[in-house]
Amino acid sequence: MTQIRVMLVDDHPVVRRGLQSLLSQHPDICTVGESDGGADLIQAVNNLQPDIILLDIRLIDRSGLDLARQLGRSHPDIHIIILTSYDDETYLLQAIQAGVRGYLLKSASAEILADTIRAVYAGEHRLSPSLGGAVMEQLKKVNRAWVKSGSGLSEQEFRLLKLIADGARVQDIAQKLYLSERSVKRKTQDILEKLGATNRAQAVAEAFKRGLL
Repeated sequence: MTQIRVMLVDDHPVVRRGLQSLLSQHPDICTVGESDGGADLIQAVNNLQPDIILLDIRLIDRSGLDLARQLGRSHPDIHIIILTSYDDETYLLQAIQAGVRGYLLKSASAEILADTIRAVYAGEHRLSPSLGGAVMEQLKKVNRAWVKSGSGLSEQEFRLLKLIADGARVQDIAQKLYLSERSVKRKTQDILEKLGATNRAQAVAEAFKRGLL
């Protein structure tokens, strides 16, 4: 069994011990080390080579979001999950912009934590299901943006795809997107190839299946 190597970064030793205890119940997840986020963090990451870093937003002497940006530049293959008590929309957006793969509240259950680690390790993006209110509305937009970012489609291709789904003709699409009909046909073919579809109807069905529309 391949174990997912997880590093814990939190400035509270009790929290780190609790997380280590919770994760030890899952044989496919292994805690390889921990840090309070101090100056030795990068060296520890170099030595431990984790697959996933669970990172708090607020640390003793630095911002977890700043660390996420730094780690994203120095270790792009390591995925970061923010694990915090803050369900603040501003923090959420900053975390997404910092390139994190997950945003989870510390109130989440052990099973949700483990499932989030597995999903992020597999290349997915995950957000806490317990975030509510205005943040939840923002999460829908963020989730859609994450899905789009992995589809390979450009913003113009998304607009074209939506027009196709709305039943627009080639002439109508050309007019609305300020393209020639020839360009519309070429871009439509590009969309079909990226979605693995053979016709427009199949492309629309695949887009809905993936949550792109």
